[in-house]
Amino acid sequence: MNKMFVFIIAAVVFAVAFILAFVLGSKKADFESVSPEVFSSRLATESGAQLVDVRTPEEFAEAHLPAAVNIDVKQDDFLSKAKAQLDAGRTVFVYCRSGRRSKDAATQLAKAGFKVVDMNGGILEWSEKGLETTQE
Repeated sequence: MNKMFVFIIAAVVFAVAFILAFVLGSKKADFESVSPEVFSSRLATESGAQLVDVRTPEEFAEAHLPAAVNIDVKQDDFLSKAKAQLDAGRTVFVYCRSGRRSKDAATQLAKAGFKVVDMNGGILEWSEKGLETTQE
């Protein structure tokens, strides 16, 4: 009876420790997701803002936001390139085509210590709102 009680207590302690390790280890990356209008306004007013298009170079060449740099989030070296090109002390504004890839990029950048603002709806919604794009 004593051995069974000790076993149950040990199993409960192990389970609680496992759950705590999982919850604490899966820290959610903190970043803002905003509409294209808010994104545009914040980008224009925030001193030292860095603008990153996380689509492919081909997509970037077709149309992108003025002053954006292109760092493709689907490349294995995305984070190392971002760390090399961006200043962690300044806000990074990210966008993609529809908003999915930029959420991935925002998560990676936020976990790496960057302050990040993500644009909901991507360049598709940006363009629908009549906001400016440019081509290379």
